[in-house]
Amino acid sequence: MRLPWLRAVAPAPPPTHEDLIRRVALGDEAAFEALYDAVSPTVFGLVRRIVRDPAQSEEVTQEIFVEVWQQATRFDADRGRALSWILVMAHRRAVDRVRASQASTERDLRQGIKEYQDSYDDVQESVETKLEAERVLKAMESLTAAQQEAIRLAYYGGYTHQEVANLLRVPVGTVKTRIRDGMIRLRDKLGVA
Repeated sequence: MRLPWLRAVAPAPPPTHEDLIRRVALGDEAAFEALYDAVSPTVFGLVRRIVRDPAQSEEVTQEIFVEVWQQATRFDADRGRALSWILVMAHRRAVDRVRASQASTERDLRQGIKEYQDSYDDVQESVETKLEAERVLKAMESLTAAQQEAIRLAYYGGYTHQEVANLLRVPVGTVKTRIRDGMIRLRDKLGVA
């Protein structure tokens, strides 16, 4: 026998990422945990693709979620989706880590080169290295501004072709063409086989 006042109640839909961010902004730890569980694989995947090193990718992902916790009050649903907001933070932080790592490596390399030069007084190699760097810079000047920008973002900035396309607001095919044509021109200028 069914009681007339008892009706089947449909379960409430799960909270959206936007709902969770709003609750995180109020200090709701359970909402933060749910948000972390929902989006951390996506965030880690993006970071891993940029940073490449698994341990550093985990560190950057943790930093991003600390930032999400601290900055949740700044999220504005009228400006975009919560996942996009988080992924923009993730991309920025991952690129910063790559740049910092590259700068550290370059510093270490410069220091190593300096120590090598100091200890062995290898003037010839120093001159050759400087001349080669100047040749590459000179060859880069022969490229169009669009080719230079695309190559610098892709090869020196660590961005993917899609990310370069987004930054330059051009189709990804255009970016690939600029990079390919620029690299061919560099190869010809430098006389590399």
